[in-house]
Amino acid sequence: MARVAARYSESQSFDRRLYRHDIAGSIAHATALADAGIISAEEKKKIETGLREIEREISSGKFLWDESLEDVHMNIENALTKKIGDAGAKLHTARSRNDQIALDMRLYVKDEIKRTCLRIKKLQASLVGLAQKHVGVVVPGYTHLQRAQPVFLAHYFLSHVESLARDAERLSDCMERTDVLPLGSGALSGSTIVLDRESIARDLKFSRVSQNSLDAVSDRDFVCEFAFCLAMIGMHLSRLSEDLIIWGTSEFGFVEFSEEFSSGSSLMPQKKNPDMAELTRGKTGRLYGNLMSILTTLKALPSSYNRDLQEDKEALFDSVDTVNAALEVFSGMLPKLKINREKMREASGDPNLLATDLAEYLVKKGMAFRKAHETVGKIVAGTMGKGMQLGAIPLTKLKKFSSLFDADVAKIFDVRRSLTARRAIGAPSPDNVRAQIKHWRIQLRG
Repeated sequence: MARVAARYSESQSFDRRLYRHDIAGSIAHATALADAGIISAEEKKKIETGLREIEREISSGKFLWDESLEDVHMNIENALTKKIGDAGAKLHTARSRNDQIALDMRLYVKDEIKRTCLRIKKLQASLVGLAQKHVGVVVPGYTHLQRAQPVFLAHYFLSHVESLARDAERLSDCMERTDVLPLGSGALSGSTIVLDRESIARDLKFSRVSQNSLDAVSDRDFVCEFAFCLAMIGMHLSRLSEDLIIWGTSEFGFVEFSEEFSSGSSLMPQKKNPDMAELTRGKTGRLYGNLMSILTTLKALPSSYNRDLQEDKEALFDSVDTVNAALEVFSGMLPKLKINREKMREASGDPNLLATDLAEYLVKKGMAFRKAHETVGKIVAGTMGKGMQLGAIPLTKLKKFSSLFDADVAKIFDVRRSLTARRAIGAPSPDNVRAQIKHWRIQLRG
């Protein structure tokens, strides 16, 4: 092969991160070859010992990667053969690089799913800790970036715990479809040398064995699904980032980022920029791009293995690294956020946040909701530009809009009373919020 072609087609520069998985698969394959009588027990022992030595060399950085050998598989096999002789050359019996890389990728994704779930759990714990620390703080809830209704700040933090829980559930679902052994499928149609694939699956801790060799070597659905899960995590972190960036502006002043997780301006000394949140928001675009890259690579491939599949790795590896770094940053950044309770108290004291409560007051008096909504809308419109707050309108004026208003309407404009009344499942009453904090503390201990 021409040197330029070899450089163009090599993958060892990035697929070398699969070395542990490749070695684990090779040891399990050697065991199956020995059980089938293809290699001797002594040869199997030499292979395993040699592979363990190579694994230690790679881990310590002493292994010399040969660019001419194309990929992680050939580098390890070549090193093994040099180390132990003919026994190493027998290892590839009844195996193709097609089912070998399919195995390595599944082992890698399984490991990374577990790792990502642990990081999600750590971030959830940080959010629950914030919720507990600020359990009594009230903040405006927003729709369309307009003040809408009051909520507890703890309820806001717990909302992100929920979205991360869905991410963990998706990863668990992805694990089920990843947890299928492809080794033994050969290049595309198995081998006349029949190995005990179920025994290999047990050795490598797979719960199932693939049932169609042609599909097994070409299936990268699990890679797409994992990349989608990672993109969803990025999206959730990006939305949290956006909230915190907005809340950290002078116009809001609800939060302040610690110096450890922000930066100053190169020109303006008064600035404290939310770089970690902004970078996370930006990196989410890369996660989307990586997913689309893999999907686009797969969309027009003919059946069985094609070299195009080499292109799934760099995109997936980048997504894994990006998400795990973001989860780690957020787990450290969130507990160090400074919460400006006074600013939040001031903002949540806006009586207009209770306009819906006022409409519901009329509903409880017998008025249809649409009529109540219209009535309160007129009241709010009448206060605008007159410097009068909704909660300060005299009862006599309210009665001009509806005779249903009575002296008890004054109770409506008590924010904490309003929140206490929101007792339905999922609503932000104090009891519900405390119950959810307790629930998640128990869940995250397991």
